[in-house]
Formats: sequence, C-alpha cells, structure tokens
Amino acid sequence: MNSTAERRWPPPLAAGDTIGICAPAGPVRDRQAAEAGLRLLRQAGFQLRLQPGLLDRHRGYLAGDDQQRATELHDLWRDPTVKALLALRGGYGCLRLLELLDWELMATYDKLLIGFSDLTVLHAALNRRCRLISLHGPMITTLAGAETATLEHFFATLTGKRALDGSRLRIRRPAELEILRPGRATGPLAGGNLTCLSHLLGTGWEPELDGAILLLEDIGEAAYRLDRALTQLALSGRLAGVAAVILGEFSDCRQVEEIWQRVLELTGDHVPVWANFPAGHGRRNLALPLGATIELDSRRQELRCC
Repeated sequence: MNSTAERRWPPPLAAGDTIGICAPAGPVRDRQAAEAGLRLLRQAGFQLRLQPGLLDRHRGYLAGDDQQRATELHDLWRDPTVKALLALRGGYGCLRLLELLDWELMATYDKLLIGFSDLTVLHAALNRRCRLISLHGPMITTLAGAETATLEHFFATLTGKRALDGSRLRIRRPAELEILRPGRATGPLAGGNLTCLSHLLGTGWEPELDGAILLLEDIGEAAYRLDRALTQLALSGRLAGVAAVILGEFSDCRQVEEIWQRVLELTGDHVPVWANFPAGHGRRNLALPLGATIELDSRRQELRCC
C-alpha cells in the first residue's frame, strides 16, 4: 500500500464559501428533509450551488441518467468557486459512475467530498485514485434530523476546527460505545457502508485495507446478509491485514450483536474492535475523514487524527 502521507487534505471552508450540492445516486424521497438540510447550510453562512430542479430530478431509482450525474460532478469539481461537494442523499447509483468520471480532473483540485452510504463507492475511488481525503458524514437529507452533537461536529469539521488541518480531530468517550476487543491501533481510516464495500471487491476500485482502521455501517439488512458480506471480506483476504475495526450503527438491522460476534470471529485476537460508534444512518453520524491516519485507543476510548 502506498504511504498515507501521500494523501492530501482539502482546505477547510470559511463562512461565505460555496458548497456544491450533487446527486450522484438516488433521487429525493423526502423533499421536506432536503429543503430543511439546505436551510441549515445557508443559516450556517454557506453559499450553495445546485442545478435548478435538482430536488425534483429522478429517473426511477436514480437522480438522473448516468451521464447527467457524472457531468454534474465534473462541473462542480472544476468550478473554482465551489470549495466542497455535499451529496443530496445516498440510495444507489455511484457504482455506475466509476468508469464515467474523469479521475485526472478529480485529482487536479483538492476539494472535499461529503456523504455516506452509497457515497462509500466514491470515497474509495477518490482516496485510492486521487490520494485525496474525503469526509464520511451527513448529507442534505439527513442534516435536519441529526442530533445536535452531530451537527456541531459536522460544521466544526468543515471549517477546520476539528479535522481539516490534519490534527485536530479528537472524539473521546462517545456515548454508548461498546469495546468488543480492546487495543490500540494506528492506520488510515477506510470503509463506510458494508454492502457497498463488498460490491467493490475485485473491481480495482476497492479501498486499500491493509493496515487500515476499517469503518463499517449499514441499514435495513438481515443478519445473514451482513454475515455474508463480512464473510466475503474475510474470504477475499481483505480482513487479514486490518489494524482495527469500528462498527458504526446498523440501523433497522436485527440481531446486531450476532454481527458483532461474527466480526470478532473473522478478525485476529490482536485486532481491536469497537461497536455502536456514532456513524451511520442514525441521528448520530459524526463526520470522519476517510483516508486520514487515525489513532484508536481503547484505554482512553479515543479516536484522533495523528
């Protein structure tokens, strides 16, 4: 694996900066939530750039055809006034864009891509192909429903008060954290949505997991499906070299503790495993920099940038 020192931190945002709103995956299903999220960003002092009619744009389960969604990303990425790109929502669709996106263009500009769920696919590609750190965190349709601590952390991260200088991220003793296997580890943060991650295996777009601290979360999946995805990761050899595992929220998933146990079975005794970390599809979704070097310390119950 290439040195994580090669990965670049996008510059933090300031009041008045422009955030580009993109829809690389599914269409808006909850217009009220989307409009509330846009209002929160404006109230925080940011300018927004989004295509007219974006909230109404749909093509079945996609927010427009593939070329339209890829062109939107390109236009926002090359616009010098746009300092970060924030996804409207997840769903499905990012996987279809990987071969359409101009990765040389994406590598030219150091901009922050923000989102989670289906955005896992774009995070993995951006981290690997462009060596650019990106942000696993709330999207437009989830902002208004997020808890206060999540919102405070989100805006502090965007403006560099928490993470975007590469040193200030520090999360201590998150509520309800379960330490399944204690330990200490350091490595680049990778992963995101478990289902999306499993679909990247063997494609050449998957994240580099050797030596990584692996973040996993999901929503609405039966226990056997999660088990299958985890077992696939193990059989492919991708779990053999991870430095630690952070299990976020598995919203609307049953038998979650059985999944926790399966992770313990599939990882070595030397690999620290945390569970119920505030990241994922719930109201608790702390923004985390994918690709950044992170230290996990079970004794302190602390996660911080190195």
